Amino acid sequence: MTSKTILINPVTRIEGHAKITIHVDAKGNVDDARFHVVEFRGFEKFCEGRHYTEMPNITPRTCGICPVSHLLASAKACDAIVGREIPRTAKMLRELMHMGQIIQSHALSFFHLSAPDMLLGFDSDPLKRNVIGLVAAAPDIAVKGVLLRKYGQEMIKTVAGRKVHADFPVPGGVNKALTAEQRDAMLKGMPAAFETAKFALDLLKGYHAKNLAEVEDFGNFDSNYMGLVQPDGALELYDGNLRFCNAKGEIIHDQIPPSQYLDYVAEAVEPWSYMKFPFIAKLGYPHGMYRVGPLARLNVCSHISTPLANAELKVWREKRRVQTSSFYFHWARLIELLYGLERAQQLLEDKEITSTDILVPNQPQNPVGVGIVEAPRGTLIHNYWVNKDGRVEKVNLIVSTGHNNLAMNKGVYALAKKYVKSKKLQEGMLNRVEAVIRCYDPCLSCATHAVGQMPMMVELQDADGKILETLRRDPGGE
Repeated sequence: MTSKTILINPVTRIEGHAKITIHVDAKGNVDDARFHVVEFRGFEKFCEGRHYTEMPNITPRTCGICPVSHLLASAKACDAIVGREIPRTAKMLRELMHMGQIIQSHALSFFHLSAPDMLLGFDSDPLKRNVIGLVAAAPDIAVKGVLLRKYGQEMIKTVAGRKVHADFPVPGGVNKALTAEQRDAMLKGMPAAFETAKFALDLLKGYHAKNLAEVEDFGNFDSNYMGLVQPDGALELYDGNLRFCNAKGEIIHDQIPPSQYLDYVAEAVEPWSYMKFPFIAKLGYPHGMYRVGPLARLNVCSHISTPLANAELKVWREKRRVQTSSFYFHWARLIELLYGLERAQQLLEDKEITSTDILVPNQPQNPVGVGIVEAPRGTLIHNYWVNKDGRVEKVNLIVSTGHNNLAMNKGVYALAKKYVKSKKLQEGMLNRVEAVIRCYDPCLSCATHAVGQMPMMVELQDADGKILETLRRDPGGE
């Protein structure tokens, strides 16, 4: 059978360079499927030799999608090197900045990246199945999404001075205090933001009810889960310790301090991807596969500390304690968005939020520092080793999408197994495979992110490895 290429323009709703290979047996049935990340990220090497105080400015360039998360993880790693507790107000301001990131990123993921599939249909015209098509079909919904994301972005800008690549958190605290006027302006926007978050939750729950069979089966498989929790097991996005649980919700490891993560997480490599494959060390590779991100965080936590989000968590868990379908990432994301608003409001209403006690001396005391935050896409780990002069000797970064690498591959396999039944690929199949990846909201591009230059390929191979057909989404049409 002669191979051919089908061009689908433009690429939609995935960040970075990736391809999918689907292997079929002699009868034309799917035998294996892999999700390949084919770009190289070298931050761990070229940060060597830099002074540790530079790291919060360098590492956010790893990602133009969630630089706040890298900035905060880096600052926390540097705090550990400094070896001093930062002021309470500085910690609150960092967390407030983080809540702005959670709000804007989750709003972007739901309204702009995922809603076109749900509201326009997986099999709809790809030329219209995007945010522009959503604006045409449901302008009121699109506008709500834009305004909610804007609220989160403005929160970041107000707290940190810039929306992207701010230099606000520094080793030992932060370099800018919040004024009472700025606090009041953010509180004024809260009611509208809450209203939109609740609207999005109702919209998604309605979709679940109407499409329950597909939702429950969409990339559904057992895995382990990892996320930060508070001392009482509550959801935590900025601070806290690690908890691991299995597909039944049974705890594997609990209250693991960030500094000890290497005793519990190991990493494997494969020749067909530049991404690492993390796994739970004691379970081995690949059986120790785990997921991170909104789905994982709601599976590992015992409850949520804010009332509205906790009420939604109870609804989320009505049928079962642990959700295993990848589609539930979307619902979990919106529950976290609601939590982000509630937590931001709590921080803004704290009388110490406008204090000017925001920084401690930052001379290096310790040779190793670990910083962990829950980025919108999942657990983000920054680990630095420094010499006596504070120069970085070694860096280890485990990004959220890397944690989910094994799970995304398994999800791609599950969707391919279900929809690819012959040697002829269809547009709907391609979109569903993309959609299971979008459940994880991956950021593949890292430092090389470039909107409009992100090809995605699906290759269909026979049992002998011969390429039978290729579907390519390419921005240039070539």
